[in-house]
Parts: sequence; C-alpha cells; structure tokens
Amino acid sequence: MVTTEVFEKLKELQGILARKYELEKSIEDAPKQLGSQDEFLSKLKKEFIEKNTDYESIKNSILELKAELEVAVKTREMGEKNMDTITNHREYEALDKQISEASLKEAGLRKDLQRQEKNLTELNDTIKSTEAMISSLENDLNTSRTALENQIADYKNEHASLSAKEDEISPGLDREILFKFQRIIQRNSEGIVAVKGGVCMGCHMILPAQFANEVRGGESIHFCPYCSRILFYEQSEDINQDEFFNEPGSLADLEGDFIEDEDEDEDEEFLDERDSSDDDMDDEESDN
Repeated sequence: MVTTEVFEKLKELQGILARKYELEKSIEDAPKQLGSQDEFLSKLKKEFIEKNTDYESIKNSILELKAELEVAVKTREMGEKNMDTITNHREYEALDKQISEASLKEAGLRKDLQRQEKNLTELNDTIKSTEAMISSLENDLNTSRTALENQIADYKNEHASLSAKEDEISPGLDREILFKFQRIIQRNSEGIVAVKGGVCMGCHMILPAQFANEVRGGESIHFCPYCSRILFYEQSEDINQDEFFNEPGSLADLEGDFIEDEDEDEDEEFLDERDSSDDDMDDEESDN
C-alpha cells in the first residue's frame, strides 16, 4: 500500500479509535457514578435498623417501668389504707416507712418513665424521617440507574458503530503498525502527527535533520523517537525552516562548511606568521 494511503487511513482511524477508547472508559466508569448514592443509602438503612432496635428496647423498658410503677403505687396505697387499722406506734412507724419508700420509688419510676417516653417519641420521629429519606433516595437511585443504563446502552451502540467503521478501514494496514498505533492512542489520544520544520507536532521536540528528511520522503512509516507517534510530513508556514531540512545531511554540510572556514583561517594565519618570520631573518642578516 502506498504510504500516503496508509497515512490517510491512520488519520481517519485515529478519531474513531480515540472516541472508541473514550467510550470504553465511560462504560467502565459509569457504575461508579452511583457509588456514593449506594453507599449513603446502605448507611441510612443500617442506621434505620439500629434505630428500630433501640426503639424496641426502649418500648420494653417502658413496659417494665410501668409494671414497677404499678407495684409501687399499689404498695403506697395499701400502706395508706392500713393506716386506719394501726393499733400501736410500732405499726405506725412500719407503715410510714413503707409508704415513704413506695412514694419515693413511685416518683423515681414516673420520672424515668417520662424520660423514656420522651426518648421513644423522638426516636419514633427520627425513624419516620429516616424511612422517608430512604424511600426518596431509593426512588432517586432507581431513576438515576435507569438513566445510566440507557446512557450505557447508547455508549455501546456508538461503540459498535465505531468498531464497524474500524473494521472497514483496517484491512490492508500492517498488523504490527496498527497494534502500535492503537496502544499510542490509548495513551495520548493522538497516534499520528505532522512534522513541521523538523519538529514533531505531538511532543514538539526537534527531530534529527536526516530523520526529518526521511519522514518528508514518505517512503516508509516512521515513529517519533521521543513520543513514539507515527509521523507524516506537512508543509511548514516557515519556508526557510523547511528549506533547512530539504537536503539530506544539511546539518552535516553546514558543519563541514564551518570546519572548512576554520581551516582556511588557520592556513592564512600560518602563512602570515611564516612571512613575518622570514622578514625578521632578512633584517638580522642585513644587520650582520
């Protein structure tokens, strides 16, 4: 296949693969969007169960307090009733003690009962509020889950369409090049980029002149030595810069010219020194 055709196929395939990999990541990450809601709902349900357990415990405690209160009330009332039948001071003291202890216990039990009944009422309100919140969150979560499932279905349909286009374009491409191309796009979203003025437009690194000229020739597929993207030549707006990479070995030629200029300067300097030395010798001979 002509290299130009390969480049055109890769350019067309690049957008398809980039979008395809983007969809794959969206499909993979989609369930995570509901993760926080699921976690919060689970926490609420756990709290709801714990509060119901506490509620039943307080209810049982109230029943026990009522039973104890009933005993204390009966004990006090019986003592008060027997006060009419006492015949001596000792009986009076015993009944008075019984009534006092029963009254104190009754007062304490009524206070505890009042506090527990208040706790039960507050806990009941909290349970109802939590239950309503759980119901609302479950509805919202079900709605979100349905919307997400529809979105994932759309993603999968688009992914299937892109895969079909990929299958249409891929035939004829070298399998190894295609494999590398796919891996590059997964990392960078761009797998094929232009070379302008000897610079890779993917990583913006200056390429070796000889290598840039080979890319410009377009006779084979070249990968950027810095970012691994596939390279193709594109005319730069800076014409002089393009001309700089026009001829193979241009940098070497410039370096050679520079060395030749240095050699010429050194030769001229050597000749000047030799002529100066000859003149000095002639002067010495004349003096003698």
